[in-house]
Amino acid sequence: MKVIGYEWRLRQMMAAAGMFSTTKLVPLLHERGIELSTSQVYRLAAEKPERLNMHVLVALMDIFECTADDLVRRVEMG
Repeated sequence: MKVIGYEWRLRQMMAAAGMFSTTKLVPLLHERGIELSTSQVYRLAAEKPERLNMHVLVALMDIFECTADDLVRRVEMG
C-alpha cells in the first residue's frame, strides 16, 4: 500500500516574504474576512493542520501570491 503524506509550508512562505512573526499574519487575514485569534494563527503556522478551511487556504494564497501547491506539498511516506 502506498502511503501519502503532506508537508505544510506556511512557515517557509512567511519567511520568504520576510514575515517572521505570526502576529503580522492576523491583520492580513482579517483584511480578507478571516477572523482568527493570534493563538489560532500561531498554531496554523507552527503545526501541520489536519483540516483546513478553504477560505483560509485561499486567503493565504492571496496574501503570499502563491498556489496551494506552494503551501502544501505531497510526500510519499515509506
